Amino acid sequence: MLSFRLLNIVRVVLALSTISLGSSVPSKRATVCNGHAELCNRSYGNITHFGSHDSFAFTKDPFVLARDQEVDIPTQLGLGILFDGGTVQDYLTKVFNWLQANPNEVVTLLFTNPESVSLPNVWAPAFQASGIAQMAYVPPSIPMKRSDWPTLGQLIDSGKRVIVFLDYGADTDRSVNYILPEFQMIWETPFSVTDSTFPCSVDRIAGPLATLDHMYMINHSLNVNILDTGIIVSDPLEAPTTNSITSITAHSNGCAPLAGGRAPNFVLLDFVDLGQGLAAVNKLNGF
Repeated sequence: MLSFRLLNIVRVVLALSTISLGSSVPSKRATVCNGHAELCNRSYGNITHFGSHDSFAFTKDPFVLARDQEVDIPTQLGLGILFDGGTVQDYLTKVFNWLQANPNEVVTLLFTNPESVSLPNVWAPAFQASGIAQMAYVPPSIPMKRSDWPTLGQLIDSGKRVIVFLDYGADTDRSVNYILPEFQMIWETPFSVTDSTFPCSVDRIAGPLATLDHMYMINHSLNVNILDTGIIVSDPLEAPTTNSITSITAHSNGCAPLAGGRAPNFVLLDFVDLGQGLAAVNKLNGF
């Protein structure tokens, strides 16, 4: 069983492709992209995406302390998010079916691979069997600067409207070229945060690019240290406040000086159905 963390960006999901955007791409036809006409002409690297932390870990059972979400796949996708329950292939198949029914959406998947499971032998078969691989975007070079990404309209028109990142392993095996090394192109703030003020710092980054060239993600999920035992679990009781416009905007503003004044590219939340996560992301996008 693959071990992974999944992050969906705005409303899009990952796809695989061996074709990069080029002169053969038709002129832009998409008029609404991820729910907003204004996003069609904006670069993927110049948008704030709404993300679900541990999107697969959902249940409504309040006694399951390991849960990070309480709503299922269709609901998360309808909120502009994504989740999984089951194998990676089952998850990707559900995402593929949703993408087929929502042709103007671009989705980002961020997987975690702490055991360094083989890309060609384990990850790739799941992407291929699900149909997602044929939808995945392959950049013309790695790493990609934030300003080098195509627009959402170009991604949608090309049919390559899924972006896939992996935290570990993708940079050592480029035989599966649609699974991209996260930290060469994205830096993150600290995770497992227990301070509701979310002080900002660069927690993980790699590669030759500077922080100004990277996209970045804020891990805006509040946790509780159970009885000071060191056991960290997400905090659903505070989620409406944590996921408020005020809290998310304050976290974004705190990180902006580290990113040349830019808003985050990805806002990662627990309990995405609580609070005002989508409204906060829309505000960061200028809506």
